[in-house]
Amino acid sequence: MKNSSNKLPKSILKAIDKLAQNRKKNQHGVSFLFSGPSGTGKTLATKVLADHLGMDIYRVDLTSIVSKYIGETEKNLARLFDNAEKKNWILFFDEADSLFGRRAGVKDSHDRYANQEVSYLLQRIENHPGIVILAINKKENIDSGLTRRFQHVLDFKSCK
Repeated sequence: MKNSSNKLPKSILKAIDKLAQNRKKNQHGVSFLFSGPSGTGKTLATKVLADHLGMDIYRVDLTSIVSKYIGETEKNLARLFDNAEKKNWILFFDEADSLFGRRAGVKDSHDRYANQEVSYLLQRIENHPGIVILAINKKENIDSGLTRRFQHVLDFKSCK
C-alpha cells in the first residue's frame, strides 16, 4: 500500500497518519467525511487508514441498506453497525451523497421517513465506537448541519 499511497497529497497522508496515531492511543469512535470528485483518492485514503490501523474495511452498498418499506432501512443499519462493532470493521459509505441528498423539507410522508432514516444513520455514527467514513462527491450538496456532525472532514478536491 505504500506505493499506492504516494498518489495521495502529502496533506491528506499527514492527516490520515495523525488520525491513525490518535486512534491507536484512544479507542473511541471516529467519524470522517471525505469530500471530493470521483477519482481524487477517497477510497485509497480509506485503504491507507485501514492499513495503518490493521483493520478491515466493510464497503457499505447503500442499495442493500435503503428500503422502500418503513422501518426496514433502520433495521438494516442496526444490523450493519452491530456487525461492524463485533468484527471491528471500518464502515465505508461510498457515494453517500445519494442518502444525504434525500434530506429535505417535509412535503409528504415519504420525505418525513427519508429524513428519519438520515437522522437514524447520524445517530448510529455518533454512537458507534468504531470508525465510520462517508465519501461524497460534492460537500455543497448536503446540509451544513450534517457536515458539522462529523469529527473530521477532509477535502479531496485538490487531489486530482
